[in-house]
Amino acid sequence: MTTSNASTTAPRRIARRTRGHDSGGPITRLMSPSDLGQLLKPFVFLDIFSAGGATLRMMEEMPLHPHSGIATVTVFTEGRMRFNDPANGTGTIGYGGVEWMRAGGGVWHGKEMTPDEVPRIQGFQLWLSLPAELENGEPVSRYIEAKDMPQAGPAHVIVGQHAGVHSPVPAPEGINYLLVTLRAGERWTYQPPKGHAVGWLALAKGSLLADGRIEAGEMVVFESGDAAIELEASGATDAVFVLGSAVPHPHPLHLGYYSVHTSAQALANGERRIAELARKLQEAGDRRTESGTIPVFR
Repeated sequence: MTTSNASTTAPRRIARRTRGHDSGGPITRLMSPSDLGQLLKPFVFLDIFSAGGATLRMMEEMPLHPHSGIATVTVFTEGRMRFNDPANGTGTIGYGGVEWMRAGGGVWHGKEMTPDEVPRIQGFQLWLSLPAELENGEPVSRYIEAKDMPQAGPAHVIVGQHAGVHSPVPAPEGINYLLVTLRAGERWTYQPPKGHAVGWLALAKGSLLADGRIEAGEMVVFESGDAAIELEASGATDAVFVLGSAVPHPHPLHLGYYSVHTSAQALANGERRIAELARKLQEAGDRRTESGTIPVFR
């Protein structure tokens, strides 16, 4: 089976590969703002997480933490998580759904979702650096279930637009982020929009051919340009992956521990707001819902 978008140029070649940094727990860091994030901005951070049993409980015990200057995008390749937020309702996020959290000027989060009754969770968390006009703006959270997310062929359009399909996620322009499953033997061509010189993918399951073999757990960076990315699921099982393309972020990255901004002043503003929210969070006391979640604090 073959699905494609027309391409008039030679396919993209792989420029770099990584398996990231495995801390020995449920999370492997594939990209950070201090390494590949410098090359792939506005994509500045990517974790793949995989947990079941005791490691699933480890993820539930992770503490609240702050962010500013970025948006986080969380998708699942296996399992489901429940959300319960007075401002956004209740529901579940599984394959094809997304949690979008634009931190802007500052938030505390980390417990706004809890595992559903599933044996295992796997997925990706991505950070996007925000443009200057949004990096210290009002935070925005969205939980969009799979039934409300659009598809274009084998791809769920998580952020941006692809093949005439638009994501409902309120993301900045010039960024595409897709969650894709190719059946064994299926071929697929992704043609990025004009100007999307940044391109990469990270594979959760299976194997792919794309200017060489890509195995589960790998992230690959494609050479700069907007030529097509040609892929084939080469193993005996389905290949499940995320793929990003974007117009390059034009600003330097100013880094805090949990924050990424376009300038030192914007970073200082974000960190000041985070500290202010920490005091208010302590004053707010126990905010845990009946289902065990703690809504994003903004």
